[in-house]
Amino acid sequence: MIPRSRSLHLVRQSTLVLIVTATYLSSGVVQARVQPNPVPTLTSIPSEDDGYLLDAGDRVRIDFFSVPEFTNDYQVLPNGTVNFPQVGAVLVRGRTLKQAAATISARFDAILTRPVVTVSLTGARPVTVAIAGEVNRPGSYAVPAEGGIPRLTRVLQLAEGVTQSADIDRVQIRRPRPFGQGADELITVSLGQLLQTGDVRQDLRLRDGDSILIPTSSNVDLNAMRQLAAANFATTATRPIKIAVVGEVNRPGPYTLAQASGGQVNPSTLQANSVTRAIQTAGGITQTADVRNIQVRRMTQSGAIQTINVDFWKLLASGDLRQDVPLQEGDTIEIPTATSLNDQEATRIAAASFSTNQININVVGEVGRPGTVAISPNAPLNQGLLAAGGFNDRARKGSVTLIRLNPNGTVTKRDISVDFAQGLNEQNNPALRNNDTLVVRKSALAGISTTIGAILSPFSSLLGVFRLFGL
Repeated sequence: MIPRSRSLHLVRQSTLVLIVTATYLSSGVVQARVQPNPVPTLTSIPSEDDGYLLDAGDRVRIDFFSVPEFTNDYQVLPNGTVNFPQVGAVLVRGRTLKQAAATISARFDAILTRPVVTVSLTGARPVTVAIAGEVNRPGSYAVPAEGGIPRLTRVLQLAEGVTQSADIDRVQIRRPRPFGQGADELITVSLGQLLQTGDVRQDLRLRDGDSILIPTSSNVDLNAMRQLAAANFATTATRPIKIAVVGEVNRPGPYTLAQASGGQVNPSTLQANSVTRAIQTAGGITQTADVRNIQVRRMTQSGAIQTINVDFWKLLASGDLRQDVPLQEGDTIEIPTATSLNDQEATRIAAASFSTNQININVVGEVGRPGTVAISPNAPLNQGLLAAGGFNDRARKGSVTLIRLNPNGTVTKRDISVDFAQGLNEQNNPALRNNDTLVVRKSALAGISTTIGAILSPFSSLLGVFRLFGL
């Protein structure tokens, strides 16, 4: 006995699921209703053999088994058809090669007995795709098909690479379906998996009309940023970028970091556009810089500001290269002022590659070579005195006066007891800063001698006159 109704669930590999309900009526007639299931928003990655969809501009070779006179090369016309002298125009637009072969075979069935047709692609049309989001040059691109159907990473390279703000684990490809076959297909791929595991399926083959969206990352991952900077679909190494460096650097302001000049580029000698290079270009950090709380402010393509916290002390203490964040166009690096300075840490930071090579101090008064003296950053006061030739015979050797212009515009003045046996310490041998002034006064005995000399100076002139005339 046949049941009155039954449901057959037909599941295909595509996202469209059809539920066919067959109802057996008393008259023996079968009524069928096809109910399309709603198309999901996201689909899995299509397999590589899903097929290339033919369209205008494609060149194909159509082989008829045992009928060589029908076999020939054909061009898909602007209306999406292939024109045969025997049967006329056959529509192949939006069909795979197998589907086109079946359509052509069905048309030739009227003049051939069981025609066997094979369609092969001999020349693919350029693939036109659109790309938006976190890429350096969003827009529409016509990608030549020489060398095969273009993959996702090839289009990203044409768009001059993804930015450092990209979320490469949620790349979205919107793919239009043939007319009358439902809403667009939305495919999500993870280029992070491509980088980490070499899963080439994530590097999707594109089709004509695809739209690519590279979303903005919602979180900051220093490991992912360095991995992305090394990818072949990231910003090209030779692309100059404009950045700004503000705060505790010797020459704050905007800069252009250019990787290479001229036509020859040697990738092995290129220097990465990173925070370290930006600080070096800005003259290095000052001695009051807080290297533990450096910030990189980044404008994303969506207009939001992304803040990346960088700790350069970890870079110095443990060699954590993740802290040397790769930069991109429009980044601003801010180096704050330290609220407290540790003498030992300050000495170590002064020797770092991102510090300035030297500072200038002024030494005036009773030293061997008064004037401007160049010394290394965070050099102690004793070293500054020795660089100026040390005390002369008239100097008050017990103390000097240190005059300092502070970042807030105030001036401090303090007398410091000099002891050349002291190491670096804030009390007796403090670290010097750029534009500090050391004043070395005369000793009391030298002062008395100078006063007596000034008093006797007129009489000395008269004695000289008397001697001239022999008096």
